[in-house]
Order: sequence, then structure tokens, then C-alpha cells
Amino acid sequence: MLLHCLGMSHRMWGCLDTLADSFELITCDFPGHGDAPVPDAAYRIEDLSDRLAVALRQAGIARAHVLGLSLGGCVAQYLAAETPDLVDRLILCDTTPCYDDDARGNWRVRAAAAREYGPTSLLRQVEPVWFTPDYLARQPTPPGLALMRESFAACPPEGYALACEALAVVDLTELMDEIHARTLVLCGDHERLAFREAADWLAQSIRGAKLAWVPKAAHASVLEQPAWIAAVLRSFLG
Repeated sequence: MLLHCLGMSHRMWGCLDTLADSFELITCDFPGHGDAPVPDAAYRIEDLSDRLAVALRQAGIARAHVLGLSLGGCVAQYLAAETPDLVDRLILCDTTPCYDDDARGNWRVRAAAAREYGPTSLLRQVEPVWFTPDYLARQPTPPGLALMRESFAACPPEGYALACEALAVVDLTELMDEIHARTLVLCGDHERLAFREAADWLAQSIRGAKLAWVPKAAHASVLEQPAWIAAVLRSFLG
């Protein structure tokens, strides 16, 4: 089960389609992203996880490996803690259990900007966070960056804003003792300090978790280094 990050959709996981020879790859769109309609009201990370659990059970999927990137990683943490029977192995990629006060305020600023100007207005701010300078400088435009731009352009402003507001209030720190799935934490070695610290904290707080640094990658490490991550996943998942 592959859970996408803010502003993206199930389409981002084409970067890992080489794994389809060994695994059934299941993707979804969070509310207001991709093919999923914009919800009528605010929601929380817990709501996304609960809906995902229902969808898995309805599909007859008794147990799955779950990989979540950033926003998807928050959902994956809650899913693994609250419905441990559904999660076999857990991969948390460039994510955090919570944000500090400054980051919470920034999420609300981004939500307001998305509503007024659209998600594409945030690309200049977000691209240097998601990708390393070398990746951004490549010509022609690399596929991960091109897909990001396309996805942000297609993302409804309200869908993006509501997800920002869900991230602004997330706090999963008290749930780590409830995660019993074998866990791998991945983080780009060029990631921002807050996320590198969160990766360390997750690896130390989830019993038995392992930590691996994705080389030459920032926040969108899955898009920047898909071949490296696919190889690591094959080893971790067996």
C-alpha cells in the first residue's frame, strides 16, 4: 500500500512500478487529490487512516505492507498504531509524527495561499525543499519534478488547503509504543533538519525500527532516488 504526499496523487507511485513483478501495488488518492473529490468539511490524519482501514477491509485485504511519504507517512503511522492487524511491515519515508509551532503556523499560511492563488503558487517555495539542487538543475526536466508540477497544477486549491490544515494539528507522538509492525524509516540525506531529527526520533521510538538515509535526496526522496529505494524495499520486504 503506497500513500502519497501533499499535492500529489496515486500517479506518483509510477516511480516504483518495477516492484510490480514481486508485489501487488495498491494506491489511493487522499481527499481533494487526484481522482478523489474535495471533501465538504475539514478532516484530520486520523480520519484518513480510518477511511483507509475501512477500504482495505472492504477490498478483502487482510494484511499489507504500508509505505507512506510525508503526509502519507503520518497516515501510515496512525494506521499501524490503531489497526495493527492490517499492517505487516511499515515504511515511513521523509515524515514526522508532529510539527513544531513555527511549522504549524506555516501550514496555515500555505493553506491560505493555496486557497487564494492555487497550489502552483507554492512551487517556488516547495521545489527546493523537495529536491536537491543537482536534481533541480538537470536538463531536460527530470520526471519527478515534471510530475510534481503537473500534480500541483491539477490539485484543487481547497483539497490542498484542507490537507495543510490536517498536518497543522497532527500529533502522533504518543502512539509509537502501539506500533508493532517491523518498521523501516527512510529519509533523504539532504532533507531539512526537522525531518532528519524526526527520522532519528521515529527510529528510536518504534520498537526494532531501522533507519536508512537515502543518498543524494531531499524531501521527495522516492521521486529523486526511485531505483535506490526500490532496491532497499526489495531487501526489507523480502
